[in-house]
Amino acid sequence: MENNNLEVNIAGVNFKNPVIAASGTFGFGREYSEYMDLNKIGGISVKGITLKPRQGNKPPRIAETPAGILNSVGLQNPGVEAFIKKEIPFLRKFDTKIIVNIAGNTIEEYCELAEILSTSDIDAIELNISCPNVKEGCLLFGTSTGGTTLLTRRVREVCKKPLIVKLSPNVTDVTEIAQAAEAEGADAVSLINTLLGMAIDIHKRKPILSNNTGGLSGPAVKPVAVRMVYEVAKTVKIPVIGMGGISSGDDAIEFMLAGASAVMVGTANFVNPAVCIDIAEGIKKYITIHNYSNVNGIIGNLELNR
Repeated sequence: MENNNLEVNIAGVNFKNPVIAASGTFGFGREYSEYMDLNKIGGISVKGITLKPRQGNKPPRIAETPAGILNSVGLQNPGVEAFIKKEIPFLRKFDTKIIVNIAGNTIEEYCELAEILSTSDIDAIELNISCPNVKEGCLLFGTSTGGTTLLTRRVREVCKKPLIVKLSPNVTDVTEIAQAAEAEGADAVSLINTLLGMAIDIHKRKPILSNNTGGLSGPAVKPVAVRMVYEVAKTVKIPVIGMGGISSGDDAIEFMLAGASAVMVGTANFVNPAVCIDIAEGIKKYITIHNYSNVNGIIGNLELNR
């Protein structure tokens, strides 16, 4: 076996390497394809898709913070039908896996999206459980085991593609949420989504974001993300995809030692459009130096201090 074997299998899908562009930071790959070779990354989790087109929140929607950014973009996207017609044919030009992140305000919307996409040419669906549930008083599906259980169960009934449930870090115990998703048929979980934060313009005495609060991502969240991935990986038997502040091969290795089978890279793409390729090469270098026959040897291979 060669030292540079980076292939991983998640929910029956073979990824050439464990580096996936995270949803919300990579669009549909079009812009990035001008600066990097999409064939060299394991997969792309596309920008969150809803049933109908969404304009998103009014600006400002992005605010830079120390070691990260806040965003409240609001799921701006062209809608599922336009995505299937225009974006899937473009992405299929490349040798990379297509994961579709879906979001809805109701269980019915999520189910309809999953049904539509189950007959399309994609590789997996990522269930974003951090969007408001209007019928339940705008609570977040992902902040309760009950909401996670019900939504995952209903989507699993109609979803014919591998199902990845994306977990929110804005909870008391993320392992309970992960277990609920696993119990209802999730094939994998991905975490963490953004941490809720706020930035204030002290001269205007107003929040910088028009939506007042937003999701914090970038290097600032990495220690929290690594800890949550470690906890979840110990708790569930399904694969875990780790994300949160990854900007180098070394960062990715931390997540994989903590138990992640693959990683998603988000905010770092804004700084270096080719960062996903750099991270894959960093992982390859690490397993070569440390004499692993393939990348699977490092997954969960963490020795705790006693």
